[in-house]
Formats: sequence, structure tokens, C-alpha cells
Amino acid sequence: MGLPWLLLFVVLVWVQPCRGLELIPYTPQITAWDLEGKVTATTFSLEQPRCVLDGHASAANTVWLVVAFSNASRDFQNPQTLAEIPASPRLLTDGHYMTLPLTLDQLPCEDPVGGSRRAPVLRVGNDTSCLADFHQPPYCNAPLPSPGPYRVKFLLLDPRGSPQAETRWSDPIALHQGKSPGSIDTWPGRRNGDMIVITSILSSLAGLLLLAFLAASTTRFSSLWWPEEAPEQLRIGSFMGKRYMTHHIPPSEAATLPVGCEPGLEPLPSLSP
Repeated sequence: MGLPWLLLFVVLVWVQPCRGLELIPYTPQITAWDLEGKVTATTFSLEQPRCVLDGHASAANTVWLVVAFSNASRDFQNPQTLAEIPASPRLLTDGHYMTLPLTLDQLPCEDPVGGSRRAPVLRVGNDTSCLADFHQPPYCNAPLPSPGPYRVKFLLLDPRGSPQAETRWSDPIALHQGKSPGSIDTWPGRRNGDMIVITSILSSLAGLLLLAFLAASTTRFSSLWWPEEAPEQLRIGSFMGKRYMTHHIPPSEAATLPVGCEPGLEPLPSLSP
């Protein structure tokens, strides 16, 4: 009779933790806040599980987020001790990890006093320093390495690391995936009518601005290449001199002066041989 009792004791020891794990009827999901970048190539933003775990946890419990590839979520086994909590590098080897430990004080039902304008979200994959820090904590929130898809759930652990309650797994979450430059179609024929009209108008304006610039430049530099001649110039052979009006000489005296002899001026040189 000793062997059956021993087997019953072993079964009760291993089954009791499973019976004590409570399933909370809550499904994690992407935040409903109107935010830019709710889902990127390496991150996604979840709504915080406020007022979800209050009736199932004490102040000493910790809420963890379990992140797993969609096809590996069924293989995830809840840890039984703190040492069994999988770190972020386990995602590439085992397909899952745990991150973002929170206390109930960090998940209040009401907004914090003071009216904080920050959206209450949990951004998964937001800690880029995890990639360069060799002494990173085991729960580092490292950027996600691939588009996924992923599934997540919240797991409630006591101070010893034993699970107390959990939520449902989320729906698959796929990250955005960038396109290679060679796959982008740049042929104008595939653009819509509005884009063609806008492109034509911008091209015409650019052409008009170019013509105006060339016309202004031609006018400016032509004045430097072909300067205007001074007015009222007299040319005598190769000599060029200006004509002066003699208002101070009386008419009778000015009439008796020979050509080229004005008061105060030297006679003009003769050009004849």
C-alpha cells in the first residue's frame, strides 16, 4: 500500500500548481490610441492591462509579458522559479522570452494624479541599448529581430517566480516590413492623375524660373561686356577730348580768338604733316 500513496503524493505535487494557475479572461491587443508608429519594423505598442489583474494579485506579485513567435506559443512552458525566466536572446533559439516586469502600482486603474498626457501603452522592443550592452538584465526589452508574427500574454508571478495567473494569448501581431529599393515602381505611367498633374505643374514652374534666371544673368553680364559710350565726345584723329562751354568769355572777345585757342588751354596740336 505504500507505493500507491507515494504515487498519489507525487501526482498531487505536480498537478497542484497547474490547478492553481488561474486563466484571466483578457486578451492583449494593440493599443487603440491614435498614435504614430503603433507597429513598426522592430516594435509594437500594447494597451496596458489596467484593472485586469487587481483581483488576482497581491502587492508582492509581478506582471510579466511573454513574447513568442506565433507558431511557438503553444510550446511555451510557464517558469516555476525566477531562474527559469527566459531572457530575450532565447527568442531566436526557443521562440519565446519574457520581459517588461511590472508591479500593480505601475498599472493603476485611474490615470495618474496630474493628468499625464502620455498614452498608457507598453512598447515591446523599445530598448535599443540591449543590443550593445553585454551586461544587460535578463528581462531587457530588446528590439524584435524579424517581422513575426508574434503572440503575447501576461503572466502573474509571485516573489519566488511561481505563476499565479495568466491571460489569453493575443492574436498574431505582424510587424511592418521594409521594401528593397529595387522593388519600388517608379514608372510614371502607374501614377494616378493627381500625381501627374502636380508633377507637370512643378516641372513648368521650374522651367520658368530657369528662363527668368538666364534672362537676368544675360542682362547683367552684357552691361559688363559692352559698356555704353559717353555722350557728346569729340574725336580728332586718334585724340579724344571733351567740349567745354565758355560762358565767362565776352562774345566780342570770343569771336576774335582763333580756332583751338581758348583762354587757359594750350593750342591743339596740328594733325597735318
